[in-house]
Amino acid sequence: MWELTKSFRFEAAHSLSGTTFGAASEEIHGHSFRAEVTVRGTPDPETGMVVDLGLLQRAIEDVRLTLDHKFLNKIEALGKPTLENLSRFVWERLQHIGKLTRVSIHRDSCNESCTYYGPQG
Repeated sequence: MWELTKSFRFEAAHSLSGTTFGAASEEIHGHSFRAEVTVRGTPDPETGMVVDLGLLQRAIEDVRLTLDHKFLNKIEALGKPTLENLSRFVWERLQHIGKLTRVSIHRDSCNESCTYYGPQG
């Protein structure tokens, strides 16, 4: 069994109300994000790859463009723009590639990250 992880970065702004951070969090502010998408499986005997990296890259680029340099509060399908919801949002847009095992979103400047493992079953 192999795990393959592909990363991408995006810059985005948001505001979060109702946190213990108070006014600082409620003001519009931005972050640099790093996302990691992990697939698991056995390499295809013909290609030698767990997943075609070209297809994975195209799918990731679509998601990155949806998030990059955007005000996350305006992305309706995201909900409240938390790390938790960002990781779920990315998962939902990439689950069609199959073999997806986890999506992690990192906010390195804050030393924070969140990993979503998707529905179990």
